[in-house]
Amino acid sequence: MSRYKLTLEYEGTRYSGWQVQKNATTVQGALHNAIAKAIGSMNFDVAGSGRTDAGVHALGQVAHLEADLHGMPTTVLQYRINDALPHDVNVLRIEKVHQRFHARHHAIDRGYLYQISQRRTAFGKRHVWWVKDVLDAERMAEACAVFEGFHDFRSFTKDDPEAKSTTVELIECSLHVADPLLLIRIRGSHFLWKMVRQMVGCIVEAGRGNLTAEAIAELLRTQSSFPARTTAPPSGLFLEYVRYEGDPEPGPVQPTIRM
Repeated sequence: MSRYKLTLEYEGTRYSGWQVQKNATTVQGALHNAIAKAIGSMNFDVAGSGRTDAGVHALGQVAHLEADLHGMPTTVLQYRINDALPHDVNVLRIEKVHQRFHARHHAIDRGYLYQISQRRTAFGKRHVWWVKDVLDAERMAEACAVFEGFHDFRSFTKDDPEAKSTTVELIECSLHVADPLLLIRIRGSHFLWKMVRQMVGCIVEAGRGNLTAEAIAELLRTQSSFPARTTAPPSGLFLEYVRYEGDPEPGPVQPTIRM
């Protein structure tokens, strides 16, 4: 058995997230079925770098595959898997890696991209959050800056703080204007359940003039249900990349659609 690193993209609208679930269509389930068909065996293991929620997309999700390919080249494996995958999931590349490589445990940095549209779009509805209110980009940038560094995000997740740590270090939370899009990039070592979408919801409230940067800082110091009430929809969220030791820093923020 050898181990392989798979990098893939997917349009998450039709899926109940990444992780396999009973009676639900998931990206991991689709990938598992395609691999089984590609290698003609169920004797393999595949695991992702982390979960994405229902409706969330990925530009660079990573998974590891442990399987015996019996000499099949990785280029052939990639072709066969993609041939068996549905149209909205695609393997970008497959690399043979060290036997101990783990897609989740060895990741050092993950990045999410959130796209907010300031106008109605005929083509990007599944890939943006159209906010009809006028948004103040300067206020949103100030709100983004508050999230950078070490904080307790217990108010920004549905994870139970008694069951797991809710302290996270964010390397970056930044706003980029690509009119009519507002792009938010959030980078960190790991993320909590619904954390990014609740952060984005509060950043948008700041842009609407309903929340100050100081109020967001207070939400990080205390426990509150407010962020849950402003959770951004999944349509605008993309897992941008997962980075490992030796990988280059991410490049400039780019929108996924033209408007």
